[in-house]
Amino acid sequence: MSQMVEILVPDIGNFDSVDVIEVLVAVGDTIAKEDSLITVESDKASMDIPSSHAGVVKELKVAVGDKVAKGSLILVVESVQAATAESKPAAAVEATAPTAQTTAPTAPTAPTAPAPAAATGNNDVSCQVMVLGSGPGGYTAAFRAADLGLKVVLVERYPTLGGVCLNVGCIPSKALLHTAKVITEAEETEHHGLSFGKPNIDLDKLRNWKANDVVGKLTGGLAQMAKARGVTVVSGVGKFTSPNQIAVTAADGKVTLVGFENAIIAAGSQATKFPGAPEDERIMDSTGALALADIPKRMLVIGGGIIGLEMGTVYDALGTKVSVVEFMDGLIPGADRDLIRPLQKRMEKRFESILVSTKVSKLEAKSDGIYVDFEGANAPKETQKYDRVLVSIGRRPNGKNIGAENAGVIVDDRGFIAVDKQMRTNVPNIFAIGDIVGQPMLAHKATHEAKVAAEVIAGHKVEFVANVIPSVAYTDPEIAWVGLTETEAKAKGIEIEKASFPWAASGRALSIARTEGATKLIFDKDTHRVIGAGIVGINAGELLAEAVLAIEMGADAHDLGLTIHAHPTLSETVCFAAELKEGTITDMLPPKKR
Repeated sequence: MSQMVEILVPDIGNFDSVDVIEVLVAVGDTIAKEDSLITVESDKASMDIPSSHAGVVKELKVAVGDKVAKGSLILVVESVQAATAESKPAAAVEATAPTAQTTAPTAPTAPTAPAPAAATGNNDVSCQVMVLGSGPGGYTAAFRAADLGLKVVLVERYPTLGGVCLNVGCIPSKALLHTAKVITEAEETEHHGLSFGKPNIDLDKLRNWKANDVVGKLTGGLAQMAKARGVTVVSGVGKFTSPNQIAVTAADGKVTLVGFENAIIAAGSQATKFPGAPEDERIMDSTGALALADIPKRMLVIGGGIIGLEMGTVYDALGTKVSVVEFMDGLIPGADRDLIRPLQKRMEKRFESILVSTKVSKLEAKSDGIYVDFEGANAPKETQKYDRVLVSIGRRPNGKNIGAENAGVIVDDRGFIAVDKQMRTNVPNIFAIGDIVGQPMLAHKATHEAKVAAEVIAGHKVEFVANVIPSVAYTDPEIAWVGLTETEAKAKGIEIEKASFPWAASGRALSIARTEGATKLIFDKDTHRVIGAGIVGINAGELLAEAVLAIEMGADAHDLGLTIHAHPTLSETVCFAAELKEGTITDMLPPKKR
């Protein structure tokens, strides 16, 4: 039995009306359920409106150029499934909520999929914007949305705000790296005729300083700012129940239902576990390493990336014999090898061993230690025993842990959520930012994405369009890079010019006895503009900011070389590298003209 059914425009988010830019069907066409009927566009996104019924199109009620809103009549279809339609009157059936797509995405655009119906149950709390996760991205999104006049709920699983970064990640690790730096600098001043003796390390005081003076002040400050902005904080583990509701389960089991008009997912990532590793507290991830349960005599770091080397730097300074094993043929694979060499040289002198092109084949926990077998050209032939093992082989996003499927949000097999330039997922009222949307997994990327998401929800015409995102390893020496690397340029066949200034020629570096560093600038061969930079040396992360700005502003070597830098400073090395490119340097012999 057939019946005429009117297909209406569904809820299209925060838009009063949108323009029809394409009609995808014609009278007489046979359509299936979920076939796209029209494409509409606002000042923020374009989206397809799918059909809720199968059948034959009898009447078209819209044309290109029309404006439509929620409830507007799209077409009339002769439905062959009217008898099985849901309990709604046929004349008021709405299409399933559309999925958002921008016209020029920078991240992979999520496949379109119909979102489930909105929650019908009662909410304990309601808001305009719900933010899941209060790390740097999450609290930035919540605070920016509140500053724009929106009612905000911030959901956080930790007892304090700040997420992994502030509580058990970036901030406490940098606090310990500062302590490590003080210890190693005190050791090395002996060469200058100044001896302090072996440090007396009080672990309880060190842990207390890290937890209270550093982490506590920051997280406490966030709580005060949330209160001052009128942001409601709900503590517990959040999981979506629909596109407009999330259930937050507190530590005591109490569930709070939060209803929202828009959501920003900032649920972050977690450490990747080593396959087949036994459950033993002596086998740690970065969180366990930062807890400083003790100072082991001998420790293995599995993974030669940034986090592993940073923690290795800390434990080495505290007196542990540290070994690093890396499956790839070099440390920190993302950086150019000329930047890594000074770091590896220094670590080879301080660490017990660095094993590249080597993998761990077996981990066994025994009462007297963790026994480890290796494979590879550089692998020790004998089984090695360690007091502790730090597993640092990467992080995986938490996309599979938030009930995203209940909201219709598409999560890929690895746990990532695809978004467009406005940080919108395939569900129009749900956004995602930070680690969960893809590499690089960096807090400073998340904070900029957070502001975009909040501002889009508030009706601003903005996109995430960063040209470059800097990376820093807070090792000793630090390694920092941004933009195009030499390795990438060679792989892509891009013609570049480079200039590298050795810190051995820097008066400031000589005065602090840290001449192993170098500052490298990479230029486009045709335009001479800066397109990449890499710095290795003390405080490299601070020095990189000028290069990041130079790339974003389209500066060339001439611009940097003519900018007066204070003397003597390490920041001069950026200017000197530019002068090397220009052939105007006087602090070294200029390069020979070809």
